[in-house]
Amino acid sequence: MLTKMMAKDEKGFTLIELMIVIAIIGILAAIAIPQFSAYRQRSYNSSAESDLRNAATAQEAYFVDNSTYCHDTGTLIGPSYGLYLSDKVVFTIDSASNQTYVMKAYHPTGSHSYIIRGPGGSISQY
Repeated sequence: MLTKMMAKDEKGFTLIELMIVIAIIGILAAIAIPQFSAYRQRSYNSSAESDLRNAATAQEAYFVDNSTYCHDTGTLIGPSYGLYLSDKVVFTIDSASNQTYVMKAYHPTGSHSYIIRGPGGSISQY
């Protein structure tokens, strides 16, 4: 009688097999999600640092034209001096004179802020 209830052509997964697959997917997700968040944060930091490096190049181009460094961010941004900022990166020029400049950049979602003192300075965190 029991054999009549079970057809030989039945195919599918047992409940235990499905539970094991769901457990494995859960473990992989628990590992991958924090790593993905860390990767995103590093990419935001890299974009702010890269934009600051490009701003230093734009400052030098401005200096060649005007014999002084630019104190206005709007002047450097755009096609005139080739500075285009990444999405949501905050860029400021703290000071500029005919000999030096200080610029800062950060991304609101990133974990670091960056500063450069020029000319010829290197980018560092602050």
